[in-house]
Amino acid sequence: MATNTGKDYRQGSVKDRTQVHNPKTDSWVKRDTGNGQFIDSKQGEPFKGVAKEIDHRRK
Repeated sequence: MATNTGKDYRQGSVKDRTQVHNPKTDSWVKRDTGNGQFIDSKQGEPFKGVAKEIDHRRK
């Protein structure tokens, strides 16, 4: 998990979560990498501190 610094931001990325952009609805969808369930979605900007699936940081 990303660690809180106490200065209104987090250090590192959130583990076991990825996000993907849905162009049809123009929303970002967050999902659990363990079981693949969709957790949350939002329109506009991507989630902060959550890795995008296309960046290949997770193996």
